[in-house]
Amino acid sequence: MNIEEFLELSAGKWFSHRTSHFVATQKSEGNKSDIIFEFLPADHPEVIKLCEQHEVNSSKASCGAKVTWNGTKEFKGEKYSGSSVLVLVPDEDKSNEGKLLHKMSGGEKSLLTGRYKLGSDEALTLTTESETIWSEERLWFASPNLRMRVSVVKGKDGFSMASFSSEIRMGGAPANAKASQAANSAK
Repeated sequence: MNIEEFLELSAGKWFSHRTSHFVATQKSEGNKSDIIFEFLPADHPEVIKLCEQHEVNSSKASCGAKVTWNGTKEFKGEKYSGSSVLVLVPDEDKSNEGKLLHKMSGGEKSLLTGRYKLGSDEALTLTTESETIWSEERLWFASPNLRMRVSVVKGKDGFSMASFSSEIRMGGAPANAKASQAANSAK
């Protein structure tokens, strides 16, 4: 599977159940959310715009994604929502790894850069770092309609959190048969 196939397979609506563990307080928190994952081809206006914002030549981008979420924190019942746009710019010599351009909704530091790598095990690792925070996220498919995600976030102020999410596709399975076949062969 290549990086474009991985993102195409991710397209659709997902139900996510996440458990997060906060190291400093030794407390855990559960969240449930609906996630809309939209595959963006390299020539999509949002891909081009994000490349321009990061001062990267958009002709070097392979693809992107727009992710929107709405959820509820289980213990407090608090609602949360947001969105982000990701663009992947492959290394010249390795198409399944390269620069990650990232824009989060809101926040004063909404533009982030990082790295992505799709490993031989067909798991995607996304790493971002800013002046105040470092994060690494690893995503993989257990089947075409079940995706797993592990995240680690560390703040420069000592904040540290780890989370595990299971995500079940609720609709919008990818039309790309090649991506579906690749995921089926991964089982």
